[in-house]
Amino acid sequence: MKIGLMAAVTDSPESTLDHIIEDAKKAEAEGFASLWMANIFGLDAISTLALIGRETKTLKLGTAVTPTYPRHPTALAQQALTTAAASQNRFHLGIGLSHQVVIENMFGFSYEKPAKHMREYLSVLIPLLAGETAQFSGDHYRVNGVKITIPGAPRVPTLVAALGPVMLKLAGAMADGTITWMTGEKTLETHIIPKINAGAEAVGKGQPDIVAGFPIFITNEAEAARARIDQTLAIYGQLPSYRAMLDKEGLAGPGDLALVGDETVVRQRLDHLRSIGVTDFTAAIAADDAEGAARTRAFLASEI
Repeated sequence: MKIGLMAAVTDSPESTLDHIIEDAKKAEAEGFASLWMANIFGLDAISTLALIGRETKTLKLGTAVTPTYPRHPTALAQQALTTAAASQNRFHLGIGLSHQVVIENMFGFSYEKPAKHMREYLSVLIPLLAGETAQFSGDHYRVNGVKITIPGAPRVPTLVAALGPVMLKLAGAMADGTITWMTGEKTLETHIIPKINAGAEAVGKGQPDIVAGFPIFITNEAEAARARIDQTLAIYGQLPSYRAMLDKEGLAGPGDLALVGDETVVRQRLDHLRSIGVTDFTAAIAADDAEGAARTRAFLASEI
């Protein structure tokens, strides 16, 4: 299991483009395998990773994740292929449906039949990311003879944020893997990994990538840390898709899911994730002070 970091995406004055690029260069020097970035309502993740790709040499770079609805698959493919070329072919495209409250209430799109939307989206996107011609006619997308040619850009691996059975089967069959958030060890072992593996096996593909993101904090004050994480990440305990995963795990909130405790405790949980088939661990460092963040990051670097 490779260990990577989640880029800090906050409204802090310190979270500038320059700061994120410098932090990525530091992560590479520390030996981290990957850097992932969420696409929320700030810096565009794919564009930022393209810039990081020009400043680094070894880091795997990926989105965690870019929502599909606001971007036509041909536009997203063009951007992803450009970023792959900019990063010497180290870019992985993570995509997801986002949430009904965002897609319908904020953006004004219909969120009806999201799995069908994703199936059609991938039917256009995947050929384009492989340098092939997209030809597809569906209810959501109709694309005729589109091909994107970018010198130096190879096939871009695609990960789908999939939680339910239908989406997991789809991700296994059509994409290269999945990327999760607010999904615990038991749910990964008994639900996510078996179902996406089955989807891949059904079409004769190898085992998919399993990229699992967790809040993490090395501390001797675990109870207080969990309470603070519950407060800071409260929205993730309320969004229906994440709430369903927390319920499946039998957890009250994000704080219970987080990898919190001293080095020995957290190392045991990392070992368990490795044993169940997680291929990439994505650390969202949840420390609330510089000392705690440094301790957590140093621990992660020591586990590489």
